[in-house]
Amino acid sequence: MRADYVPPDAAMDPYTQDPHRVVRCLADPDVLWNQHHSGCYRSTDGGVMWEEIVERAPSVFGFAAAAHPTDPSTAWFVPAVADQLRVPVDGHFVASRTTDGGKSFDVLGDGLPDHDAYDLVYRHALDVDGTGEQLAMGSTTGSLWATGNGGERWETVSANLPPVNVVRFASRG
Repeated sequence: MRADYVPPDAAMDPYTQDPHRVVRCLADPDVLWNQHHSGCYRSTDGGVMWEEIVERAPSVFGFAAAAHPTDPSTAWFVPAVADQLRVPVDGHFVASRTTDGGKSFDVLGDGLPDHDAYDLVYRHALDVDGTGEQLAMGSTTGSLWATGNGGERWETVSANLPPVNVVRFASRG
């Protein structure tokens, strides 16, 4: 991993890193996804080595990440502009999803605010259920959304909550 916020000679030092959220595929626990302060990363060896994901629309910055429970190639993120400007890119609130291990991303915004959005999703405010189809996310502005189709279409659950810090599906076991 690489930290952009330290002197260049310390950027690769493991003690200077700031991962925002690290998540794991339950079916393949060696596959981890990392939403980092300076980008997005994937590991296929339990976190020994990390591959930087350099292309993620509309941004590689954000806080939240969720890993598909059975498909190690699929993960979701919620992008923002940058650490200095923690809002959706161009005011359009979206989630991004990869289904090919981070080589490409779909931008998923159907049902989400498409203009003048100031929502930020904290580290633990995005979750996926055991099927990998249902997701829920909450924002700092008190909105909560859910989807039953992997993020293709989101529904507003509430727009009147206090800031949402954590979203979790109940255990089904």
